[in-house]
Amino acid sequence: MKIWLKRLGFVGALLFLVLTIVNASWLAPTPKGAVKLIAHRGLYQQYDKTGLGRDDCTATRIEQPVHGYLENTVPSIARAAKLGATLVEIDIAPTKDGQLAVFHDWTLDCRTEGKGDTRDATMAELKALDAGYGYTADGGKTFPFRGKHVGAIPTIEEAMAASGRASLIYNFKSKDPREADMVAAAVKAAGRNTGDRGDAFYGGQGPVDRIRTLLPGTWAFSNEEAKQCTKDYVLYGWSGWFPSSCENGTLMIPLDKQFLFWGWPNRMIARAEAHGARIVVVGPLGEGRPRGLDLPEQLGEIPASFNGYAWVEDSLAVIPALIQRFDDRSQEEIDAVYDGLARRRARRGD
Repeated sequence: MKIWLKRLGFVGALLFLVLTIVNASWLAPTPKGAVKLIAHRGLYQQYDKTGLGRDDCTATRIEQPVHGYLENTVPSIARAAKLGATLVEIDIAPTKDGQLAVFHDWTLDCRTEGKGDTRDATMAELKALDAGYGYTADGGKTFPFRGKHVGAIPTIEEAMAASGRASLIYNFKSKDPREADMVAAAVKAAGRNTGDRGDAFYGGQGPVDRIRTLLPGTWAFSNEEAKQCTKDYVLYGWSGWFPSSCENGTLMIPLDKQFLFWGWPNRMIARAEAHGARIVVVGPLGEGRPRGLDLPEQLGEIPASFNGYAWVEDSLAVIPALIQRFDDRSQEEIDAVYDGLARRRARRGD
């Protein structure tokens, strides 16, 4: 009995040694390049996500404003690009007259004075609306952006023109593959080579599959694919085998769950690069937490050797903390951002 226990102990120790070597980050080559930042919705008004329902209006939950930018607008996209974002995320909404607007919500009632479904409006009707009409930080006592963003809902062509040196990541809000046809036609008409520009696409499976056919080689992923790939790597990555669901896929790594990912960071990065996969670091999980980074100090939790992507929510606060050479903020903006960060940390207990 003792002999068998010794043999089992030896086998266990040997297996542990093999797994340690197979997944040793320090034995992997040092990745080339630096982390690349994705500015979610460009620059936008941060809001409290505690208890947020799927159909809740986020414009009525904003923090005390520290800047005047609104999501998915031309100034927002342009400023995120100027600050140094590698990619700026925008939301796509087809209009009644066959154009493509850049607007997040399925309905107009939350952010604008309009009513009804966004897709039932023409582009001209969207242009007539005040994109900042519904924003309030004090339960409706004041509306700081009302009257200041009339005509600010852009077309996809205006968004592309505003992106400057940055790439765009287009979010398909619906599951309709025909939206991919519209987007592909728009980018081709604009003379924008998505492969050369490094543009990307994500959202529902239908339009993602379609955009891969129309624009082969472009980075595209569905939410379901990213979830499956990430789950599979956590389950099977210990073996050194790279899951088939991750071939040319996308892995999402929460900031507070990095320890779950075998070979993180260098070994995992080498495996991903060998299989054409991309890694995106997102914010920590938890109630009331945003999808991406919204505090500058969170950048320090990302390994220095990481050369993939980081999803950023508060771009005016986070991007300049990493890329100082493009920091064009005024002292007034910096002071306002720091005050806003202090209130956010206090509210969440960070």
